[in-house]
Amino acid sequence: MKLLFDHNLSPSLVKRLADLYPNSNHLYLMGLDRENDNIIWEIAKQQDYIIVTKDSDFNELLILKGFPPKVIWIRIGNCSTRMIESLLRNNYQIISDFSQDNSIGIITLS
Repeated sequence: MKLLFDHNLSPSLVKRLADLYPNSNHLYLMGLDRENDNIIWEIAKQQDYIIVTKDSDFNELLILKGFPPKVIWIRIGNCSTRMIESLLRNNYQIISDFSQDNSIGIITLS
């Protein structure tokens, strides 16, 4: 289970969460932070990532295209990277179950 963090989240999450989500990545670290969402969608699909984002764009793509890739939509306002890290740590089992469930393409965390 590897996560792909959207540009609206800190690249530091990759290292901060490496113990739980190894092989995760960030758009900026991949040189994709300026690419459009359709390209990111296809890369996430090809490389078996779960997209983690704070905006609704990937939810809309999921509705149009189906999944994979799956999407974790973080639905909290302005917050620290530490809060995002805690949210992903505290919901590890939910995220793990979600990654294995072939009937669900998106979860929201708040």
